[in-house]
Amino acid sequence: MPARSLSILDAFPGKRLAVVGDAMVDRFLWGEVERISPEAPVPVVRLSRETVRLGGAANVAANIRALEADVDLFAVAGVGETSSTLAGLLDEQGIDPGGLSRIEGRRTTLKMRIIAHHQQVVRADVEADESLTDEQRTGLIARFEAGGPYDGIILSDYGKGVLTGNVLSSVIELGRRWKVPVVVDPKNGDYSQYRGCTSLTPNQKEASGATGLSITDPASLQRAGRLLLERTDAACVVITRGEHGMALFERTGDEHHLPTEARDVFDVTGAGDTVIAVYTAALAADASFLEAANLANHAAGLAVREVGTAAITAAQIREVLA
Repeated sequence: MPARSLSILDAFPGKRLAVVGDAMVDRFLWGEVERISPEAPVPVVRLSRETVRLGGAANVAANIRALEADVDLFAVAGVGETSSTLAGLLDEQGIDPGGLSRIEGRRTTLKMRIIAHHQQVVRADVEADESLTDEQRTGLIARFEAGGPYDGIILSDYGKGVLTGNVLSSVIELGRRWKVPVVVDPKNGDYSQYRGCTSLTPNQKEASGATGLSITDPASLQRAGRLLLERTDAACVVITRGEHGMALFERTGDEHHLPTEARDVFDVTGAGDTVIAVYTAALAADASFLEAANLANHAAGLAVREVGTAAITAAQIREVLA
């Protein structure tokens, strides 16, 4: 497996992938707790530094660039300071910010986290989740189609209004026309809206919510996986299970369970973005579903070692495989 995995990684450069979905900015405020506030029973965090990173679909795109593949991002943002920050971060990662649709009056999603002693104390969100207008959806689909064909497509759904209406169906149909893998990181809700995709990567909680099944044992896990295959007509469903690794259910009837590769877990923020980036890039490089999931599992083990969102590089994956 290591030799085959390395050959798949070697095929990433030159692959072109597209990410369509909800882009955001992650701001981290770092400090230490020295006392409890006299005003309320909450900790007082003495801040020492601040970092700003790409989040959501933008973090997926950053992970693809870290794998040495090319990527186009199709997302929306406002026109204010946060959108400028988002565009600047994309440019720094070698991702063309021209794929952002700037919409007057729309907020750019911002997640602010206060971290003390490597622990998240609180998170505050500034966001917009209203659906795009017909005109905005038409423009996004036209730009996506003009940029293609791609070797792989990721739909990164954080429920912020981009993947609504005919955006989902149009992108999935174009992927089928181009005969390339279309992989969805889904949001809670009706998964039949993703029908026709190649694969989905929900976590166990999302899979449970989407199927109405309480996943408590191997039998209920299998029922959930098979039900998601039926509802979406996907070829493979990958359910990520945190410390329990991953479970793969293929339309062929094959089933695989991968134990976690995580050794130290500091923060799971953005780990799902890493998983879908590596998994889809591997499928674009002609890996099987199992081979792609194995690489993604190793990358996830690296991602959770970092506090905050992180883009795992191909070199890091090569090192851990060795």
